[in-house]
Amino acid sequence: MTEVCWPDEHLVAAARAGDIESITSLVSGSHPHVRRFAYSLCATPEDAEDAAQEALIILYRKIGTLRASGALASWMFRIVRNECLRQLRLRVRRAEPIPDSAIASAEQEAINRWEAERVAAAIAALPGDQRRVLIMRDVQGYSGRMVADLLGLSTAAMKSRLHRARMAVQESLEVGNDESIA
Repeated sequence: MTEVCWPDEHLVAAARAGDIESITSLVSGSHPHVRRFAYSLCATPEDAEDAAQEALIILYRKIGTLRASGALASWMFRIVRNECLRQLRLRVRRAEPIPDSAIASAEQEAINRWEAERVAAAIAALPGDQRRVLIMRDVQGYSGRMVADLLGLSTAAMKSRLHRARMAVQESLEVGNDESIA
């Protein structure tokens, strides 16, 4: 398998200067990386596709604002991360229930929707570093080693963030249960 590299600094510099062919090449050359970032950070494949597309549009429109040609990868990672978070916030606001054809009653459906909203809100309230680890590990199902590698962390740091994230979500859900009982 060949390693796909980010576009070189000369291409980025030409794109920053406004060369249309360079911008087009830069966008198409960045696409595999942007998609990989999005799939590793977003909660669903649909959100990842939307986030990747939005990130490439932002790249096309705002390449001139990039300060250093060598900073393209980190700049794109931040854009993709922000788009994934935006997608998650939209999903929480819309309170899209997870499709479940085995729902026994309208009452059960309402309870399931309420629980899903609470879990999504608890995850959205996490600090970004904990949210990314939790989503990649528990929602997307990546192995601990893969999550650590993708985020540039040691396995111990990844496990620590995952534990803190799980505890924070659990505490948030317990607080919500205590308030609904009172």
